[in-house]
Amino acid sequence: MHYRATVRCPSCAGTEDKVVDSRTADEGAAIRRRRECLSCGRRYTTYERVDEAPLVVVKRSGRREPFDRAKVVAGLRAAAKNRPLGVEQLEAVAGEVEEALRLDGPELTTQQVGWAVLDRLRMLDEVAYVRFASVYKGFAHVDDFQREVGLLTKSSDPKRPSAEE
Repeated sequence: MHYRATVRCPSCAGTEDKVVDSRTADEGAAIRRRRECLSCGRRYTTYERVDEAPLVVVKRSGRREPFDRAKVVAGLRAAAKNRPLGVEQLEAVAGEVEEALRLDGPELTTQQVGWAVLDRLRMLDEVAYVRFASVYKGFAHVDDFQREVGLLTKSSDPKRPSAEE
């Protein structure tokens, strides 16, 4: 059975159009279509995506709420403030986090979300990583920062021999 969805032209609200160009978008996660309205001739773009089951995050209180990528991006922006990371990079991290979490199932804990963000931030920017970890892990003392930086340096690149050796 072939189903044709009706898309309204943003100019004249006409429902008859023709597709003039199709290509993949968002690294294959969507199809971008350029359409031309048969009523007024205006061209516009639509995106076609798979409608996935919603992700639900179980909060520490037990309350459930839908996964919100914008919250992840907001946390990343706060952690990356004044760091050399662009909005595109942060959006990409949030997308990677969401994709990885979808593999874990439709219900997630806040811990799973936090760890997924930390895993990606560790590779992207160590200062942003420590900032995010301080909020996510609830650092209360300077010792918490020292411990986290120690863990971070242990798991980073191996020590390089000094020029003197």
